[in-house]
Amino acid sequence: MSGSSSRESRRRAIEEARRAEARRKRRVRLGLAAGVIVVVAGAGVGVGIAVSGGNGGGGSNADGGSGVVGNAADYLPLSTLGTLTAAPAAGALGPENVPIPSAPVLAGTSGATAGQTIDGIGCETSEQTVFHIHTHLTIFVNGKQRQVPAAIGIPGAVAQQTSAGPFIDSGTCFYWLHTHAADGIIHIESPVERTYTLGEFFDEWGQPLGPDQVGPAKGKVTAIVNGKVFKGNPRDVPLGSHEDLQLDVGTPLVAPETINWSTTGL
Repeated sequence: MSGSSSRESRRRAIEEARRAEARRKRRVRLGLAAGVIVVVAGAGVGVGIAVSGGNGGGGSNADGGSGVVGNAADYLPLSTLGTLTAAPAAGALGPENVPIPSAPVLAGTSGATAGQTIDGIGCETSEQTVFHIHTHLTIFVNGKQRQVPAAIGIPGAVAQQTSAGPFIDSGTCFYWLHTHAADGIIHIESPVERTYTLGEFFDEWGQPLGPDQVGPAKGKVTAIVNGKVFKGNPRDVPLGSHEDLQLDVGTPLVAPETINWSTTGL
């Protein structure tokens, strides 16, 4: 078999494995919805894609169902922001079946986060599966979208080319918060169940985050979480399961984007 044929066979095998895993995760969620208790034993698969059920359902919200994680008093209605600019058209679907913004990258990954523990978060030789959820992050700077790059939290990242674009499937190690594609999906895959914050993700990214700065972009920062406005420091935004999180730097403010989680298999 030629080299190109071999690479194509491996690519097809990886894509089929991802599709099979997405189908399996959907079956697990359906079982949970029907009242079936599913126990998933966490086990890494080497320095590559972890196969795990994780917590693929909606977030466990302490505020009794307001659609946000934590205390409802930390959030304001979206209407408090006034008139918002319409969100741009979604980009083409990427390898996680989530749109990839047709926009420049906000900031590249940092060589300074090369495997050392950051904010108590380790970098493991395989992805962890005790606690496994996903959050979607969208960023706008003065009304213009910016891309969240792949390979945040994966030092020495190696990309696998798929029919929907590159997907980071291996690296030197995996931080518990990381990105596989440039679609804004933050994978939270941790050996312990706890609440992580957006500030911890940015620390892994090697980029500043605060009330007046997101990465290199400076200006007043507005954080929108599942259609509600976070009142505090954006660093403190808790990362929840199937959360649509948006950061707007400056103005105009953009109507919050959402993704169809049911089609992602995440």
